[in-house]
Amino acid sequence: MHILSDSTRPKQGQLQRLASRLLLHVVVLVLSIIFILPFVWEISTSLKSEPQVFAMPPVWIPNPIVWRNYPDALAYVPFHKYVLNTLTIAVPGLVGILVSCTLAAYGFSRVRWKHRDFFFVVCLATMMIPFQVTMIPLFITYKTLGWTGTYLPLIVPTFFGNAYYIFLLRQFFLTIPADLSDAARVDGCSELGILAQVVLPLSRPVLAVIALFHFMWAWNDYIGPLIYIRNESQYTLALGLTKYQTWQATRSTWAWLMVASTVATVPIVILFFFTQRTFIEGITLTGIKG
Repeated sequence: MHILSDSTRPKQGQLQRLASRLLLHVVVLVLSIIFILPFVWEISTSLKSEPQVFAMPPVWIPNPIVWRNYPDALAYVPFHKYVLNTLTIAVPGLVGILVSCTLAAYGFSRVRWKHRDFFFVVCLATMMIPFQVTMIPLFITYKTLGWTGTYLPLIVPTFFGNAYYIFLLRQFFLTIPADLSDAARVDGCSELGILAQVVLPLSRPVLAVIALFHFMWAWNDYIGPLIYIRNESQYTLALGLTKYQTWQATRSTWAWLMVASTVATVPIVILFFFTQRTFIEGITLTGIKG
């Protein structure tokens, strides 16, 4: 009887591990369905006729499928122009963020200088200042410079760093062995040379994370363009979507709004799927050393 109970213990342990893994997969599956439902509803609504959009109970599978909504919705506003305007802001801003944050993070992590940690804490403290506090002073500053009505207030600040991205990069740089930098210094390499030839090649995962984060933020930014852009020809995607909800819009444009939202979301989804391995690796490795 004693031998029988000992032999059943490994099987019980395996069953418990199997049950816990099964429970974990069920929880993940349920959460995934909850998160994906809004996107499914968005796509479904984009293919509905007007009566189906407001039907009760809700119609999940359009019948008939109105494919015409897509060309009609994208022709309702200069959608391609909004995409180009958004890229005009996002791409230079992405370059600015990567350059400025990389230099600042390298200075905070790999270069020894007086009061370095104090200024790093000050940099992090700026994250606690809400945008609503600085919004009016920034607007007055940019208006005085004559930048309102242009993209400059949305691009130029990216070349002066971002505290959150600086933090992520610094934490990752700290995980790179200092011996590599010391060996490069012995060979006569400057600090910028060490950054370019040693640190950056090893930092591709975290750079990809920051690039994806900033591109997503610039692609979806609404409040910034709303404050500084005046001419409708300069509208970004986030502002262009509001054209489907103006007082001139009819009930049928709700399906068109879902069309435009779907088309605006798809590039981000595709970008994430192509970069998800690097993105997850960067998230995993960032912040494991203080």
